[in-house]
Amino acid sequence: MSKGKTLLNWIDERFPLSSSIKEHLTEYYAPKNFNFWYFFGSLALLVLVMQIITGIFLTMSYKPDASLVPGTSVSVAFASVEYIMRDVGGGWIIRYMHSTGASMFFVVVYLHMFRGLIYGSYKQPRELLWLFGMLIFLCLMAEAFLGYLLPWGQMSFWGAQVIVNLFSSIPVIGPDLSVFIRGDFVVSDATLNRFFALHVIAVPLVLLALVVAHILALHEVGSNNPDGIEIKNNKDPVTHIPRDGIPFHPYYTVKDILGVAVFLIVFSAIVFFAPDMGGYFLEANNFIPADPLKTPPHIAPVWYFTPFYAILRAVPSFLNTQVWGVLAMGAAVVVLFLLPWLDRSPIKSVRYRGPVFKVMLALFVVAFIGLGVLGALPTTNVRTVVAQILSVIYFAFFLGMPIYTRYDKGSVPVPVPERVTESTLKRKVTFLVLVLVVIAGAVAFATTI
Repeated sequence: MSKGKTLLNWIDERFPLSSSIKEHLTEYYAPKNFNFWYFFGSLALLVLVMQIITGIFLTMSYKPDASLVPGTSVSVAFASVEYIMRDVGGGWIIRYMHSTGASMFFVVVYLHMFRGLIYGSYKQPRELLWLFGMLIFLCLMAEAFLGYLLPWGQMSFWGAQVIVNLFSSIPVIGPDLSVFIRGDFVVSDATLNRFFALHVIAVPLVLLALVVAHILALHEVGSNNPDGIEIKNNKDPVTHIPRDGIPFHPYYTVKDILGVAVFLIVFSAIVFFAPDMGGYFLEANNFIPADPLKTPPHIAPVWYFTPFYAILRAVPSFLNTQVWGVLAMGAAVVVLFLLPWLDRSPIKSVRYRGPVFKVMLALFVVAFIGLGVLGALPTTNVRTVVAQILSVIYFAFFLGMPIYTRYDKGSVPVPVPERVTESTLKRKVTFLVLVLVVIAGAVAFATTI
């Protein structure tokens, strides 16, 4: 017996290494018809690892201190970020990787969620898997918001001021809740230290636990597929292996390398050539030190929060309170948790759904992207009306789902197959072109308002 085998046996007697590899990789059977939409789960894990590693290196030089550097009007926190960018060896690329990674994280997660939406990955038996994923999404939003304050620039300071103040509009508990979040009556040094501790320690621990739970739940019920067919229901009677399944390793681990390579090319291009992405990833106002006495002319959150921010602004304030807007913004996230119970169709995949669902899905995509664009722009009367219309479409997609999914007749042009099918190139290209056209149309329409 080789020394390597002896060492492996010694480890297996004390730790379930080989059994874990078999259970989650070499003997975990995934459907054989995965397409490019299934890259984004592994890419999300890749970005999470990158964010943790770059974040560790940033904390080595960052100081969460809002007091001013003697003789200047610049805070110690802002100066430490400039120190990282200018004086720390490789600090600039670590900082840009972290800031770009934050945005790319949401790009990947939004696409991952969209894949679950079109292929019904939230339906039985994957309800708990979807709930874990939505809790991860909430943690990402909290993590991004907490980290956004840390550079202590103008947009960081005033963005946090606006968002935290929204909590004060909640009846009864609002004022005390906003003070608790800030740790003070205004955004101050106490807020910065509190957000730093939560961003670096508390939320990442919860996030990692949820990611582990998400993966364990996935491997317990099995992966969904573009046909929405449960491969566990069709196993070989002798080997008990799904007839339509293949081992995740080496087949999909090798396939994921292609997705990782393409992603890293795009990621590197952004980091080296356009780390601010025209102000969407890093706003110009955030390169200016925070000034509590000077409000920026237009305060808006980072792009991945703008759809929900647009919904908040679309709701008129009644009796001089924004509570209804805050509730609408919260409901826009909460309704995602209810998706497994709102969809009453027995069909999972969009391939075999009826026309009503497909139309509603297309309208939802247009509404979400349109709200994202409007949320980043200053308000006007026309933009507010458009945002209200898009908000109605957003909620109609979910709240009308118990009705139109029950009576929408699917499987008429193409019946649901008994076994998974290999999708043709024509179908893939057609669907991709359709998605790109819808996205381009939504962006073009929103930018012309």
